[in-house]
Amino acid sequence: MARSLDGLVFVPVADQAPGQVGRRTRFEYHERDGRIWAEYRGGDVVRGHLVGTRVDDTLDFRYVQLRLDGTTASGHCTSVLRELADGRLRLEESWTWESQEGRGTSRVEQLPG
Repeated sequence: MARSLDGLVFVPVADQAPGQVGRRTRFEYHERDGRIWAEYRGGDVVRGHLVGTRVDDTLDFRYVQLRLDGTTASGHCTSVLRELADGRLRLEESWTWESQEGRGTSRVEQLPG
């Protein structure tokens, strides 16, 4: 898939545990020459950033975030890009915290319009 993520906004499909991203979190992606980055905020996240690379439909990035309670957290994520039936994009994510215990999977989808 050759579609760029640049300027697209994604939202999680479901809430995660407290202190993590949730349905109120918004990710604004940027992409240039195989490099990706995003800013995110909302819900329990005051400010978050991710940086990484994209090869074909696979993203590999690190993320760091500041939470409402004043704590910070960081981790690593690998995501696979899929196209939905309505033409929007979905990222199927596998993540691991590096600053604390925990790992999991999640999905974020492009906001309509």
